[in-house]
Amino acid sequence: QGAQLMRQFKDHAENFDTEIVHDYITHVDLQQRPFVLKGQQTYTADALIISTGASAKYLGLSSETEFKGKGVSACATCDGYFFKEKPIAVVGGGDSAMEEALFLTKFASQVTVVHRRDTLRASKIMQDKALAHARITFEWNSIVEDIRDADKGMVTGIVVRNTKTTVAKELSVDGVFVAIGHNPNTELLVGQLDLDDNGYI
Repeated sequence: QGAQLMRQFKDHAENFDTEIVHDYITHVDLQQRPFVLKGQQTYTADALIISTGASAKYLGLSSETEFKGKGVSACATCDGYFFKEKPIAVVGGGDSAMEEALFLTKFASQVTVVHRRDTLRASKIMQDKALAHARITFEWNSIVEDIRDADKGMVTGIVVRNTKTTVAKELSVDGVFVAIGHNPNTELLVGQLDLDDNGYI
């Protein structure tokens, strides 16, 4: 499991006299050496490895926030197991979405991919695999407008609206996996390092 693996990483590092400090860095000065990092304490370093990762993008729905960890996820490998023989939806049309959809077929009874366009952005090999899979269906030209059902405290369905016909319908699903990309956790580094248009170093 992930937590056990992380403990092993930590133990392994400490075997080599690595000092591990739990802190949240809120400011960095990388314009001169030694570099300065500020959190609850101030740290200086002549070399710095930045491994802040990225956070999954979500749809921005209030119902989505309400159901995070209760049927809404951005990690199929983390949460797919909880949806054995249940219908689920995957939102997105890129490689990540197809990878998630294909992985989730190991557990779910049916995977519905909701995509805002009528063609996928995924690579041809990923498209071909997903389009040919018997457990994967597609809602083309569609966006998720709402996740139901707050009264039950769990996901029971989603409302999708067709962007061309504007017709909305409800799909019965027990889980929603959002796979629309990631935002790099580099806000701290704006003005300090060269970032690309998407915010990656």
